[in-house]
Amino acid sequence: MKTIRRLYFYAVAAISVEVVLWGIISLLRSIFNAGKVVDSASTLAQALSLILVGVPIFLVHWLWAQRVSAKDDEEKTASVRAIFFYGILLGTLIPAVQNLLALIDRTFLSAANLYAYRAIVGGTQTWVDNLIAIVINLLLAAYFWNILKAEWHTLTETENFSEIRRLYRFIWMLYGLLMVVFGAQQALDYAFTLSTENVLGMIGRETVVNAIALLVIGSPIWFFAWRILQDVLPDPAERESYLRLGILYLLSLSGVIVVLTAGGSLIYMILMYAFGDGKSLTEFVQDIGGPISIGLPFGVIWAYFGNWLSRQFAFDKDSPRRAGKQRLYRYILSFLGLGATFFAVESLFSVIIDLATAKTYLSSGGFASPVSGALAALVVGLPLWLMTWRPMQAEALEEGSVGDHARRSIIRKTYLYIVLFISVIGGMVAAGGLIFTLINTALGGETGDFSNSILNRLQALILFGVLLLYHLSALRKDGAARADVLESKQEGFKLVVLDNSDGKFGEAVKAAFAKRAPKIPVNVVNVKDGIPAGIKADAMVLPGSLSVNPPENVSAWIRSFGGSRLIVPDEATAIFWLNDFGQAADSAKALAEGQELRPQSASRATSVWTYVAYVFAALFACQLLFGLIAFGVSMVTGF
Repeated sequence: MKTIRRLYFYAVAAISVEVVLWGIISLLRSIFNAGKVVDSASTLAQALSLILVGVPIFLVHWLWAQRVSAKDDEEKTASVRAIFFYGILLGTLIPAVQNLLALIDRTFLSAANLYAYRAIVGGTQTWVDNLIAIVINLLLAAYFWNILKAEWHTLTETENFSEIRRLYRFIWMLYGLLMVVFGAQQALDYAFTLSTENVLGMIGRETVVNAIALLVIGSPIWFFAWRILQDVLPDPAERESYLRLGILYLLSLSGVIVVLTAGGSLIYMILMYAFGDGKSLTEFVQDIGGPISIGLPFGVIWAYFGNWLSRQFAFDKDSPRRAGKQRLYRYILSFLGLGATFFAVESLFSVIIDLATAKTYLSSGGFASPVSGALAALVVGLPLWLMTWRPMQAEALEEGSVGDHARRSIIRKTYLYIVLFISVIGGMVAAGGLIFTLINTALGGETGDFSNSILNRLQALILFGVLLLYHLSALRKDGAARADVLESKQEGFKLVVLDNSDGKFGEAVKAAFAKRAPKIPVNVVNVKDGIPAGIKADAMVLPGSLSVNPPENVSAWIRSFGGSRLIVPDEATAIFWLNDFGQAADSAKALAEGQELRPQSASRATSVWTYVAYVFAALFACQLLFGLIAFGVSMVTGF
């Protein structure tokens, strides 16, 4: 109930303060721009209505939040409160930066004797509009910043605030980086248009001016945000943050994807020019400017953040966990390379079949376009797949703990089963098309080019079959090697089960092990008979009641046991197994209120709002990744 109430008050406070903020900005813009008041009285009326409605609602909810947080440490340290503070800072500082960008961009355009409306943002605004928005947003940001700064000194528990602050810093870093990348891309693209006729005229020069404005604003934002993130690395919580690891994954993988896409497009354009597509050298140079201008900035991102991702891996001192993080990155790249290679091989075979069946290419480039596209994909995809898959396969074939961990990796299993799934579904589609063509022809239906259709579907079926058999073989080798290693480990594991005299517990344990771990030998010892002399075990299983109240004849042996103790709750009365102190407090409160206790499951040491923050961070990261991919493709293809 507290969480829902908290969420309501802070959500209403955040929305209402934004309503008031932009109402004030709209009001001041109307006052300082007489034309707006004369042209439309509705602008002034709308601004006043926003202020009059938003102020009382904000004050009611914000004052309640302040009063409750001052009395209750749980409210003060809540993740929702941290999200509110840092969300308000983002909601005020980013608009201030955007207005500053608009002001600087229009100033640069005016200095270059270009039209101000060609600014990348705020082309129709005035310097008064921008200054008002900047000042009001900064004033509100300063108010909440001072409250947040004082809040940090009084927090009894800083984990929730630290998580949200980390996310806040990464958002600023990504925001600045996007402006730098876009500005660099625009500047490089402009450099490749210097040979065109109109570049020295009024059309086109705004591109480089907008790029300069983006670099002027974005560079310091990225630099200082990234430096702050680097300065806090000595803190173990910051260094081991999964958010940091995820952002580095995002940046490195987005760099790879965009660079490979741009590289493939560049190779395609070069091959098309070599085949004689009819374009002049000037047009060719201008065309390749698109992929080069987007590929170079993202190549720098790939190299720089890929290096930091490798350092992030090295921070983890646990070798299996560190190898797992590296494995995820490499299998993603391997999957991308495999997809590009498969597409390239299938396209090349399709071209060969088309030529063999005398199919006429209707495009102006004849077969040059499909051949160029297939070769470009092959040049990009095959090296990437070989460089990532072969080391992973060699690791899985190793003997010992390294190979065992690699074969048991859920990441490798997921990769193999995804490829198998695609192979089976693709093979089904190809086989279905092949059978349909044969039956349709036998029944006298329209077939078009029968031989071309049959051969293309057959080659697709063969390729999917080869893909399926190769990865199925890898999966079987993993299973065989893993089964041998694990079975030998299980058979050599010594387990003793202490039965609490009635025999039911021991029989239940043996039945469970026979179903779940049949290779592990189970030695059941009844405590009423005592512990046999010379018994050895790596682990023991005992009921909860026996662990808290052991008989005298076995208590000394249990206390001196050096292996692992696996305690299973039984039906002992008034004994409850809890996961942490929080559950203990909640359970005691429930008992005091006369409630019945129920078994507790997983530990909830981490706040649920921490996971909410991670979910939003992941959604933001996915949106950013797809945006970068779409941006790269659009810049390369021109769509």
